[in-house]
Amino acid sequence: MIIAIDGPSGAGKSTLGKMLAKKLDLLYLDTGAMYRAVGLAVINAGAELENETEVGKIASQASIELIGEPDALFVKLNGEDVSQKIRTNEIGQAASIVSTISEVRKILVEKQRILGNLSKKGAILDGRDIGTVVFPKADVKFFLTAKPEARARRRFEEDSEKGRAVSYETTFEEIRKRDERDVSREDSPLHIAEDAIVIDTSELDLGEVFEKMMSAVAKFEREKTSAGFR
Repeated sequence: MIIAIDGPSGAGKSTLGKMLAKKLDLLYLDTGAMYRAVGLAVINAGAELENETEVGKIASQASIELIGEPDALFVKLNGEDVSQKIRTNEIGQAASIVSTISEVRKILVEKQRILGNLSKKGAILDGRDIGTVVFPKADVKFFLTAKPEARARRRFEEDSEKGRAVSYETTFEEIRKRDERDVSREDSPLHIAEDAIVIDTSELDLGEVFEKMMSAVAKFEREKTSAGFR
């Protein structure tokens, strides 16, 4: 089973993806972490984030690994554990920039497909183009969204708890810029797949969204089983 979770920054994709993966015993692939790792690799190399040729070269040479369970996922870049380093606002913005580069997307999409298809039980992937580009034939597709204010508040509170927050105003502006880049990039812009289940999480807590998603997965499994008996 392949489950795709798409949506803008701060909509709860990663948290809910991990919850679903743990509950369903599926591989969890945080595709955003992969783009963040490329962003970090570019910064470490001292290259310009907008230099498409150089960034593409760095992405092609980078070794990115996602290791561990959904709620204890380690991200390795060229053998180094960068799980914490990639979670800063600076790297988040860098990831947003490099993700607009076609060569970077081509490289990472291929890696994501390989990892997803190699998993015997299936996988859950979250990102911006999972249900539209990476796995357009995913068994279940979700598109999580929320008002920019709600997403900025969540991200600010999350960063505050981890001691890396700036201000709500700065967080909101970063969310706004990322939204703008996500929907306007030429390669794989953020949009809703026709067969995606759209959930607005603005006024819902995690438990409520999780239940909606689990119900959708259960419905798919019932229909699949029913079809097998026809």
